[in-house]
Amino acid sequence: MRRLIHNKRSRKSGLPPGTPVHIGVSKTETPRVSLMYYDGAQLTEEAVKDIGACGAWREKPGVTWINVEGVHRVELLEQLGNCFDLHPLVLEDIANTGQRPKVEDYEGYLYIVVRMLSLHGTTHEVVDEQVSLVLGPNFVISFQEGIEGDLFNPIRERLRAAKGRVRREGADYLVYSLIDAIVDGYFVLLEKLGERIEALDDRMLANTAHEASRAIHLLKSEMIWLRKAVWPLREAINTLQRAESALIRPATAVYLKDVYDHTIEVIDTVETYRDVLSGMLDNNLSLLTTRLNEVIKVLTVVSTIFIPLTFITSIYGMNFRYMPELQWRWGYPLVMLGMAVISVALFVYFRRKKWM
Repeated sequence: MRRLIHNKRSRKSGLPPGTPVHIGVSKTETPRVSLMYYDGAQLTEEAVKDIGACGAWREKPGVTWINVEGVHRVELLEQLGNCFDLHPLVLEDIANTGQRPKVEDYEGYLYIVVRMLSLHGTTHEVVDEQVSLVLGPNFVISFQEGIEGDLFNPIRERLRAAKGRVRREGADYLVYSLIDAIVDGYFVLLEKLGERIEALDDRMLANTAHEASRAIHLLKSEMIWLRKAVWPLREAINTLQRAESALIRPATAVYLKDVYDHTIEVIDTVETYRDVLSGMLDNNLSLLTTRLNEVIKVLTVVSTIFIPLTFITSIYGMNFRYMPELQWRWGYPLVMLGMAVISVALFVYFRRKKWM
């Protein structure tokens, strides 16, 4: 997925700024739009069929959360943009799924980009998905690339059960909860990658260094993508918690500071894993070299034992008429015995030298 994104930027060539063009993995599924409206006393949840009707929820006193799964239908993004007065550049960034994590302050709302990372169930590769968040005074709009599910289900369950602070707080706390869920997903991903690194280390010691080389390179590439996704997120969250926008209350900034600390911890873990994989790659190359040297040493010892035997047989393979040993009755047994003695002597010598 993330490799295809860069190959499709040519679609925007020649278009004016603010023109939303989907850049990412092509999808044919119909996007899903869900709406949750809540306050301390009630909760309303529905699947949105008419995008134009979403504007009516903007005037309600509670918090409105609109979640869009699938950003490949540009006309849907434009309809939501008209309902909530979103800037064309925001719609352009939402459709362009190759954005780095960032925070942009527009008049009346904040635009936030976060990367959602997970492990593919079949290929076990890291799946990178862009999540765009629009924070208004009493509304939150989240845009996700995928439509197969996300990490926000626990937040929905807390809203339905009225557990925790999220039902009693404002839209900024909901944004904090969404970002916190994404960052918590990083820890789950890192735990699984850590298990794969430990398994690779065991495979290296089990004489499968050749198989481990490719797996180490793949894991190193995954760590590079992890670092690219998490490192800018630290700056974005730091911008949020220090923002002078009235949309972020001081009480919520304290929680954002906690997410910032988690992000730092994720970055440290990623850097540690990168160093571990680099060391594993060096150790793997050393193991391969050592095993190759062992094979060469055995072959060299065998060749050394056979060199004097080859010399003796080459002498008696010459076609000279007068060779006294050819007329001896015990000539052949004596030569074979001498060759055996030489072989055993060399073998014992090499063993004493611990070359074998």
